[in-house]
Amino acid sequence: MKSTPSGVQYADMRGKIALVTGAASGIGEACSRQFAAQGCRLLLLDRDVDRLKMLAAELDARVVAGDVTDEDTVERAVAACQAHLGGLDYAVNSAGVAGRPAALDDTTLEEWQRVTGINLTGVFLCLKHQLRTMKAAGKGAIVSIASGAGLIGTPYLAPYCASKHAVLGLTKTAAMEVASSGVRVNAVLPGSTRTPMLEDSMRQGPELEAMILNSIPCGRLGTADEIAAAALWLCSAQASYVNGHSLVVDGATIAR
Repeated sequence: MKSTPSGVQYADMRGKIALVTGAASGIGEACSRQFAAQGCRLLLLDRDVDRLKMLAAELDARVVAGDVTDEDTVERAVAACQAHLGGLDYAVNSAGVAGRPAALDDTTLEEWQRVTGINLTGVFLCLKHQLRTMKAAGKGAIVSIASGAGLIGTPYLAPYCASKHAVLGLTKTAAMEVASSGVRVNAVLPGSTRTPMLEDSMRQGPELEAMILNSIPCGRLGTADEIAAAALWLCSAQASYVNGHSLVVDGATIAR
């Protein structure tokens, strides 16, 4: 299902330049569509080349195909924003994986490194190069997509839970380091959101979706559009005094 614009227009965003990672599907795709609807010029980064090219053609966006765990790819994406679009105003770091469920003592080192590599090291590399560019320009806003699992324990998803906790620490540290430079760094913490990643997880058993729904007070999954709308707001001038914040968007799931 295609994502749709939020319906809110932020006049200050028109003509600005946005970089979105994990852009080819799920929350990343929704962010790409919503920033495009604001009149932003986009550079999209994803390792799914075919979906990336299709979305880029639809949104008239530039692309860099590759993995956020590769520093050269991340650096090339940020450099492409400057070389081809003229700068970098916004970045949404959305690339991520859930990992294969397993008890912590059954989790392999390979799986640990794979999940934390994408979810944590990938965000670190993105922040590193995005911040260099934005600090030099004296402006910019970055949003990393974390998770409600960054605030609470998540049994059988130890690498995912640990990586999302760490993203919040990175967000707070980066925000404090660059606050005086005019750059803002925040995070969005989605709850259970209907995306291809979650749907893949729910296919492991019909009881899993029921268990997830029972954990959400409002009784439904979130949508990628709802998460993207939060990221969009955090980047806008309407959130100009919001910095180092972790914005939970989860239907009251962890409000206890």
